[in-house]
Amino acid sequence: MEKNVDYDKIERAAQIRNNTRKTITYVLLVLWAVIVLFPFYWMILTSVKSYSAYNSEYIPKFFTLSPTMQNYWDAFTAVPLMQYFINTLIFTVVTTAIMLVVITLAAFAFARLEFKGKNIAFVIFLSLMMIPNELVIITNFVTVTNFDLRNSFPGLILPSVMSVFYVYLLKENFEQIPDSLYYAAKVDGTSDLKYLFKVMIPISKPTLVTVTILKVIECWNSYVWPRLITDDKAYFLVSNGIQEIRENGFGRENIPAMMAAVVVISVPLIILFLIFRKQIMEGVSRGGTKG
Repeated sequence: MEKNVDYDKIERAAQIRNNTRKTITYVLLVLWAVIVLFPFYWMILTSVKSYSAYNSEYIPKFFTLSPTMQNYWDAFTAVPLMQYFINTLIFTVVTTAIMLVVITLAAFAFARLEFKGKNIAFVIFLSLMMIPNELVIITNFVTVTNFDLRNSFPGLILPSVMSVFYVYLLKENFEQIPDSLYYAAKVDGTSDLKYLFKVMIPISKPTLVTVTILKVIECWNSYVWPRLITDDKAYFLVSNGIQEIRENGFGRENIPAMMAAVVVISVPLIILFLIFRKQIMEGVSRGGTKG
C-alpha cells in the first residue's frame, strides 16, 4: 500500500532549513564585521575623547558623552603633520610611478620575450620572495648609507621601486592574452614596446589599478624603513609624525591626539579603496586565474 507523501511538509521543512542556514550565515557575517570594524570604531572614539577623560578611565568605556575635536587640533600643532603629509604624498606618488614602469617592463619580458635562460632567471627571481624582509632592510640600509643617501627622498624611494610579487601577478595576467595577438602585431611590424602600450596594458588595466592601489597603501603605511633611514624632520613621513606625537609631542604619551592623527591619515586610503574596490577585486581575480 502506497504511503501518502505530504509535499507541503517536505517543502516547509526545506524552507526552514534554508532560512536557518541563511540566519546562521548572516549572524556569523555580522559577528565577523563587528570584529573587523571594532578597531576603527575604537580609533575614532579615542580620537574624540579628551586627554584627561582618556587617562582617567581605569576601565575603558565604549562611548563618550562629551566628544571633543581638540585632539585633531593638537595633532596638527604639536608636530608639523601637514609637512609630513606632503612628504608622504611625494614619496607615495614617485615610488608608485617608478615601480609601475619597472614591474610592467619586467613582467612583459618574462611573459612575452624569448631569451636564453628565461625560465631559470624567473625561478631565481621568484626565490627572492623567500628572503626575510629583515635581511633586505639591512642590505638596503648599508647600500643607502654607503651612497650617502640617508635623509633624502632617493634614499626613501629607491629600495621600494621593485616588487617580486607584483611582477609575478602582472606576468600571470599578461600570459592570459592570446599569443595570436602578439604574432599578428609582429607581422604588422609593431614593435614590442608599442604592442605593450597599445594592447597589453589596456587589457590588463584592472590588474594595474589593483597593483597601484596596493602599492599606494603600502607606501602610505610605511614605518620601519622611513624610521630607520631618516632622522631629519624635513624628510619625515606621517608614520614618523604619529610616533613623534606619541613620544615627544606632550611630554608624555597622548594617545587621543595620536589616534586623531591616525584617523586623518587613514581617510584618504579608505576613500581610495571605496572608489576602486571593484577594480581591486577584478584585478586580483584576473591575476590569479590562468587560461
